[in-house]
Amino acid sequence: MIQSMTGYGKATAELPDKKINVEIKSLNSKAMDLSTRIAPAYREKEIEIRNEISKMLERGKVDFSLWIEKKEGTDSATVNKELMKNYFYQLDEICIEQGIPKPAPNEWLQLLLRMPDVMSKTEIQELTKEEWEMVRATVLEAIGHLVDFRKQEGAALEKKFREKIANIALLLEKITPYEKERVEKVKERITDALEKTLNTDYDKNRLEQELIYYIEKLDVNEEKQRLTNHLKYFISTLESGNGQGKKLGFIAQEMGREINTLGSKSNHAEMQKIVVQMKDELEQIKEQVLNVM
Repeated sequence: MIQSMTGYGKATAELPDKKINVEIKSLNSKAMDLSTRIAPAYREKEIEIRNEISKMLERGKVDFSLWIEKKEGTDSATVNKELMKNYFYQLDEICIEQGIPKPAPNEWLQLLLRMPDVMSKTEIQELTKEEWEMVRATVLEAIGHLVDFRKQEGAALEKKFREKIANIALLLEKITPYEKERVEKVKERITDALEKTLNTDYDKNRLEQELIYYIEKLDVNEEKQRLTNHLKYFISTLESGNGQGKKLGFIAQEMGREINTLGSKSNHAEMQKIVVQMKDELEQIKEQVLNVM
């Protein structure tokens, strides 16, 4: 079964003092394009997380987030008084030197508390093996949810592809009745031009030879056969498993070449209408193939 590159997964884990949240989403991309936002406590495991994501998802524009929610009563912060005083003295000196009005006392406090590193969280504890195993399991769970999402989207895409391929096959069959009619019209048009427009005698045997040559150049049997083969190959590739997106894209390109040649050779209004319909069906396939992994 094919998979879509679009997906979303989320998982959480409860620890005594905090809640671990993992969220991952993906869109279509030609290769693996991974961006991560990982809480500082688990930053040392970023390479391992990236390897797990790349191994399970293979391709796509992936956005991964891992963050911590501290439980009530467990989060604490301290004021770096020495740093705060240092900021105060420097800013006060700048105000005097530059003639800038000094802030009011309550404004000083708000200003200084916003300065970098004045408010510092409690030091990060060393990551234990047990905690990491729980976090890793949560990461894998989120990735698994995304893969399930991709499979669901892939099933919907496969249904759409089968429908569009069947439509093209039916349209291809509709061309057949017009082929014989087209030959007669070509012959009629040429003879009419010779008899009425040019008003001259002509060698009918030579005309037949020229008609055969002309009609052979307009023959579309080879294009029809190749397009039929491409349609079958597309379906068999769909059924061959995961990771077929690029291959399906190549097959769709080949289908487009045959349909374009049919259009250039059709020389018949009804056939050209059918070709336009086939192109419309194929464009919808091409748009969706970009989202197949």
